[in-house]
Amino acid sequence: MAALMNSVRHSLVRNVCILRGTLSRAALIGIQQNDIHTKSWSHIHALHKTPLIQRVISPKRLYSSKEPLTLDFIRGRVLLVLKLYDKVDPNKLTLDSHFMNDLGLDSLDHVEVIMAMEDEFGFEIPDTDAEKLVRPADIVQYIADKEDIYD
Repeated sequence: MAALMNSVRHSLVRNVCILRGTLSRAALIGIQQNDIHTKSWSHIHALHKTPLIQRVISPKRLYSSKEPLTLDFIRGRVLLVLKLYDKVDPNKLTLDSHFMNDLGLDSLDHVEVIMAMEDEFGFEIPDTDAEKLVRPADIVQYIADKEDIYD
């Protein structure tokens, strides 16, 4: 057991040495400042007397929500993706065009269109739902329902 603890301790010390060698001094100061509970009160008092410019603030990751979508924006993106698809004639394309009857796409093309929509809007469309999406208007309505967009 002692040998196991010894090897764990040595590996931690080695990792800290590697960390100190690879991180910049500013990052190490930021890490040390985050560990305030181990510092003495005189060190904390001196830290607060230091001008703000000299203090190193540790980086924080901030999350934000994505830009809200509108029905017009979704319509435009769906039509743009379909216009850029090489087997779709842009002159025949409308929101009410049927992929197979009006545009002449086959089932493989339909799958590729659905995959392009998944890539464009960033979520997966299950196969059971994809079979029902046979017009651009259906895709727009499906995406609006998924994103909770109401007109």
